[in-house]
Amino acid sequence: MKRFLKLALASSLVLSVLAGCSTSSSLENKAPDQSSQGGSGAAADGTITIGLAVSTLNNPFFVTLKEGAEKAASEAGAKLIVVDAQDDTAKQISGVEDLIQKKVDVILINPTDSAAITTAVEAANQANIPVITVDRAAEGGNVVSHIASDNEKGGKMAGEFILEKLGGKGNIVELQGIAGTSAARDRGKGFHEAVDNKDGVKVVAQQPADFDRAKGLSVMENILQGNKDIQAVFAHNDEMALGALQAIEAAGKQILVVGFDATDDAVKAVNEGKMAATVAQKPAAIGETAVQTAISVAKGEKVDSFIPVDLELVTKK
Repeated sequence: MKRFLKLALASSLVLSVLAGCSTSSSLENKAPDQSSQGGSGAAADGTITIGLAVSTLNNPFFVTLKEGAEKAASEAGAKLIVVDAQDDTAKQISGVEDLIQKKVDVILINPTDSAAITTAVEAANQANIPVITVDRAAEGGNVVSHIASDNEKGGKMAGEFILEKLGGKGNIVELQGIAGTSAARDRGKGFHEAVDNKDGVKVVAQQPADFDRAKGLSVMENILQGNKDIQAVFAHNDEMALGALQAIEAAGKQILVVGFDATDDAVKAVNEGKMAATVAQKPAAIGETAVQTAISVAKGEKVDSFIPVDLELVTKK
């Protein structure tokens, strides 16, 4: 009996030791929980993943910007995830949240609203994911770099061109972009720097048309009903300029129209003599530069806080 008890005790001790070894091994080999980590860097295969939150792909300018970004990502072997806000601020914030959940390495944001996007930028900051703004700036949060043309300079360029063509005299209409966007604010500011306080020049109407062609048409129709004496129109983008052009042609008037962006439709209208000019912002170059900058940031390289893309005034060849 004693011999049986000794054997049972020995067996129990062996099992306890084996169980202890097994538990220790399990804890030592368990991978750390990374569920709370964001912006974890390049994937295991070295691929850098970049998120692009674009304001709307309903606008040819931003389609071209996206294509430039895709080209640069493909050439660099990076992965690009695009989310389209369709000009809806709430949808854009949700899209950025999705990119954060996917743990992309860098997020490029083209804001629908420069102030409202702050919460999304701050959310990315908290997840340790670097943010770069594209074309339009954010009013809050920590942004590593801003890639854009000098919108203020472009607005001034348009205003000076209009003054030159009008011989320094005339009534001008300004079609404004989406309120709250840095592009609308800066283009308007530059335009007014050129035309305000000039003898013989008056801005007779300033109305938002939200960067939209259909709204540009309807807003211009209303302005023409109340203002018969108009010599020029400056629109904060080409879509509004083309809408305004439709209204002007339908009314049988000859009015100088200047847009901004140099989209294909606008450049065609300029070459046909229908529009006087458009400010070329080179969206493909903005998209390419944004992705190249994002890759540098993902690699831990230092980048400039503002990286400008050249502008040029496009007139009839």
